[in-house]
Amino acid sequence: MKQKIVFILSVFSFCFQLNAQLKWICVDSLYQPLPESVHVYMTNDSMYDGKPNIAYYVSADLKNKKLDFTIDTTKNRRLTPAQFFEKNDKPLLVVNCTFFSFETNQSLNVVVKNKKLVSYNIHSVPGRGKDTFTYRHPFRSAIGITKKRDADIAWLYTDSTKSKPYAMQWPIDAIKDSIAKHDYDYYNYHTSIITRPHEGTTSPSLKKWKANTAVGGGPVLLQNGEIRITNNEEMMFAGKAMNNKEPRTAMGYTKDGRLIILVVQGRFPGIAEGATLPEEARIFKDLGCWEALNLDGGGSSCLLINGKNTIEPSSKGIQRPVPAVFLLKNK
Repeated sequence: MKQKIVFILSVFSFCFQLNAQLKWICVDSLYQPLPESVHVYMTNDSMYDGKPNIAYYVSADLKNKKLDFTIDTTKNRRLTPAQFFEKNDKPLLVVNCTFFSFETNQSLNVVVKNKKLVSYNIHSVPGRGKDTFTYRHPFRSAIGITKKRDADIAWLYTDSTKSKPYAMQWPIDAIKDSIAKHDYDYYNYHTSIITRPHEGTTSPSLKKWKANTAVGGGPVLLQNGEIRITNNEEMMFAGKAMNNKEPRTAMGYTKDGRLIILVVQGRFPGIAEGATLPEEARIFKDLGCWEALNLDGGGSSCLLINGKNTIEPSSKGIQRPVPAVFLLKNK
C-alpha cells in the first residue's frame, strides 16, 4: 500500500512539473550595456511536455521614448541578422520576423517601416487537387506599434494602391472562390456582411491601421490574454504541423505596455527540441501577455542583443539570411 501511495505521488509530481510554468532567469549581465527599461531572460527548464528546452525573451518598455522600435529590410536580397546589425550601426536588438520566399528573397507578410507600407500580405492561395481551379483568400496577421507607442495585433488587408494597411480586430475564415485576385472594395464588402462576433452588427470591419512600425507573420497565438491560435483562419500550417517541435520566433505585448520578443531554440535533440505553437502560446500566456503573434521560425530564428547570440540557430549555428528584421535602437 505504501509503495502504491509513493507511486501515485510521484506520478502526480511529474504531471505537476509538466504543467508548471517555465522558470526564467534574468541574464542582463551577459548582454550589457542595456537601458534600465530593457531586460533579457533565459530558461533551460524542460518544455511543458518534459522535452529539453532553451529559450530567451526580451522585455522592453514601449513607452520609453529613448528607445526606437523599427524595421530594416532589403530589396531582392537577404542578409543575416549579424549583417543587419553592422548595417544599422550596431543596434541594441536584432530579431528575424517575416516569412519569405527563397526564390524571390521577398517577405510574404506585411512590413511597415517609418509609417510606410513596404511589403504586403499574401491574399490568394491557390487550391490543390480537386480544388485546383479555386482560390482561398486569407487575412493574415501582424503586430504593430503606433505613434503613441501602443502595440496591437490585427488581421490585415494590404494593397500596393493603399498607403496604409486595413485591419480587423478578429479573425475570419478565408474567402473561397475561383477568382485569383480581388481588390480592396471586394474585401471591404465581404467583411461588412459578416456579423461582428462581439457586437452583433454588420457594419464594415476593415479600418485603416495607423501603425508606425509593423511586421507580419502568423498565426496569432493569444487574444485577450487567452490562448486562441488562428492557424486555420490564416491558412498557415497544414495538417498537424502546428504541433511540430520547431525553433520559434514570436512577439507579444502586455497590457501595461511591455513588448515581449521570444525565441526558442530547436532541432537539437536532447538539448533543445523546440516548441509547438500551443506551447509557444502558453509561454506568452504565462508571461502575462494580452496578445501574441508567431513569426518565421525554423532555421530563420535568431535573436541578437548587442550583437551577441542568444539561441543557437538550428543550421549548425549558422544564421540564415532574411529579407527583414525587427530592431530595437537607443535613440
